[in-house]
Amino acid sequence: MTASDCFNYLLPSAWILVLVDCPGSQGIYTYVSPPELGLEVGDIVSVPFGAQIRGGIVVQSLTELPADLSPEQIRPVEERVVSGFFSPQFWQLLQWVADYYCTELMAVIRLALPPGLLERSQRRIRLTPQGQAQAPTGCSPKAQPLLRLLQQAKTGDYSYRYLQQQLKSLLRPGLQELLRGGWAESYLEPPQALRPKQQKIVTLVQANSSETLTAKQRDVLEILRRQGGELWLSELVQQSRCSDAVVTALATKGLVTITVRERLRLLHQPTIDRDQPRCLTADQQAALAHIQALRGYHTVLLHGVTGSGKTEVYLQAIAPILQAHQSALVLVPEIGLTPQLTDQFRARFGDCVAVYHSALSEGERYDTWRQMLLGQAQIVIGTRSAVFVPLLNLGLIILDEEHDSSFKQTQMAPTYHARRVAQYRAQLEQCPLILGSATPALETWAQRQSATSHYHYLSLPNRIQARPLPPVTLVDMREELKTGNRSIFSRPLQAALTQLPLEHQQAILFINRRGHSTFVSCRSCGAVLECPHCDVSLSYHYTHDGAAQRLRCHYCNYSQDQPQVCPQCQSSYLKFFGSGTQKVTQALTAEFPHLRWLRFDSDTTRRKGEHRRLLTAFREGQADVLVGTQMLTKGLDLAQVTLVGVIAADSLLNLADYRSAERAFQTLTQVAGRAGRGDNPGAVILQTYMPEHPVLKAVQTHDYQQFVAQELPQRQALNYPPYGRLLLLRFSGTNESQVCATAQGIADVCRQSLGPSIDILGPAPASILRVADRFRWQILLKMPSHQAWKPDLARWQSLCPSGVSLHLDIDPLSID
Repeated sequence: MTASDCFNYLLPSAWILVLVDCPGSQGIYTYVSPPELGLEVGDIVSVPFGAQIRGGIVVQSLTELPADLSPEQIRPVEERVVSGFFSPQFWQLLQWVADYYCTELMAVIRLALPPGLLERSQRRIRLTPQGQAQAPTGCSPKAQPLLRLLQQAKTGDYSYRYLQQQLKSLLRPGLQELLRGGWAESYLEPPQALRPKQQKIVTLVQANSSETLTAKQRDVLEILRRQGGELWLSELVQQSRCSDAVVTALATKGLVTITVRERLRLLHQPTIDRDQPRCLTADQQAALAHIQALRGYHTVLLHGVTGSGKTEVYLQAIAPILQAHQSALVLVPEIGLTPQLTDQFRARFGDCVAVYHSALSEGERYDTWRQMLLGQAQIVIGTRSAVFVPLLNLGLIILDEEHDSSFKQTQMAPTYHARRVAQYRAQLEQCPLILGSATPALETWAQRQSATSHYHYLSLPNRIQARPLPPVTLVDMREELKTGNRSIFSRPLQAALTQLPLEHQQAILFINRRGHSTFVSCRSCGAVLECPHCDVSLSYHYTHDGAAQRLRCHYCNYSQDQPQVCPQCQSSYLKFFGSGTQKVTQALTAEFPHLRWLRFDSDTTRRKGEHRRLLTAFREGQADVLVGTQMLTKGLDLAQVTLVGVIAADSLLNLADYRSAERAFQTLTQVAGRAGRGDNPGAVILQTYMPEHPVLKAVQTHDYQQFVAQELPQRQALNYPPYGRLLLLRFSGTNESQVCATAQGIADVCRQSLGPSIDILGPAPASILRVADRFRWQILLKMPSHQAWKPDLARWQSLCPSGVSLHLDIDPLSID
């Protein structure tokens, strides 16, 4: 079934295909379309599926039945739950993602829907108005028990499950009789957790009254007056410190009204002072004018150095979009970036800015998603999954930090890249796509060399207010060791940290690992403590002084207490090696007790709202140093940060991945760009054991084009992206020999069936062979970027035994 096949939106035929959401049986099934329902493609419906009622989505109409089906086999759709759920362009986008990334359509749809929308809903039976008005004549004895139950119900209905418990075998024949006679009807109740939230709201009718009022009643009226005459009852009671009875008494006097209204479960946002558009530099003005002149689909690479004011260009580009009653979608790579960016957008555009990402509650995601279907002009800021939000009348899409690997889904199907999906969606919606970055992905950069009329390169080569880029000092840690410095911090970094409180400035310390130490080793025999379920070392995570020392696996989350002796030789000489964020903060406390620090990594930001809380505390000066992982390298604009220290730059280099140089350059350039964004100049101290490395030399001069000039020829020689296309077949299972044999067998099939233009590398074990007791092998297919080819995934999967799973990664960003 192709996208064009699905795009028949009026359904005159009697049969339809429904994508049914049922664990273990996800697929497309044929149903009868009752004419009175008037179903259309994209409608959400309830359908009988075995003995259950399941949710599904209408995907196609049929002019004739498949040869293996007869009309008697096909059951009718029960009910339409939501009408016109997807716009034509949106449905086409989902179908394209399923085709391009070789995955089931249901997997893609689940990305687009709020959690739980198609989960099992409660089926209920109720009397029709005809059944309530008069008793049916000629009703058989089988239907009488059900009829009496429904007539006794206060609400006129019961759940199907309750009726089944009461009537057992009598329910089905009796229900069919009442349904056929039009005396009863079956309907699907929306899942309880996803129902709109209803709350009481108090509205001021009259602020002044001749009646005698208590002090509490006068306080309530005054609060309502200050709040614009309307407030939720729960908030009014809290602010006035009174009971509901006080407000009810005012309603009795006719001074207020109390009504029930839906209250949207949207992410709570702090009050933000409004600001005005800022004066633009000449480069910003030129970029903005170019963007605003575009009509229809275009891709724009906005290449601006860190601190060049890309966000202000975004804001001023969106303003006319909203004035034209259109919407804008802004994607960021990390949830941690949404608070700062959302505050900037809300300060400019107010409450039409919404947030959508996986850290929201189900209710917040559901209500935010519903708001988008209203068609009002709005801005949605979110992470990669927000590329699927159902914004109507979309006028602009922006990917900030477009180079970031977090835009790629790797853990589950579909393995989509938000940049690729956004580009296709922009084509469907006929709107511009802006890709913003100081260090563009090489795929994006290469498009510039083969530019078409739909591709535009815009440059912001200077920081705003002519602020200089921070100088980068490479410190050779070999020399530090020779001079007797055993500290995590080099002498130049120690000196710079000492000056921070004296100059009332702040610093960022970057290290690529969380936790305390990267591994624990025995100094007697050299054994390393490893995870029993993965082929990786256990990392030490410090909690507090006196607590039991815990080791944890960063792949399967296994944890254990630190042993007192080596399991191999029984020696007590166990030592922690390597550094993580916890170890850096411990060293800060020991060597710089006067410095206050905050830690910003995935361990400290697990709870909802922690990203905002930590960054707000740091911005307000509650700490001198922010210690973190790659989360703090992206998009943060902290004016008081004048110092950036990179603790161990070498951890990013020389990895067994063709993209390691690109990732290292991007990460180090981005974190260096956090310094000197305010009025005071910044400085970067980068600690390394390889100061002569060409990537570090390019970082030192902030020279993206120097890096590109040395990296692209290597990619081209080996036919790696952007000059070639990759597909990665990942095999996993609990039996290592079975996984290896399966990978070898499919590699042989590929060599026999694929043409000479496709290189087959492998099979080979993954860089970490075992994760969570599953052994992993892989095959890499490499082909010219222009070659059109459809992977034969169904055949490959048929060759996999039950104990081996195959996962296909289209356009992988890492080969691990």
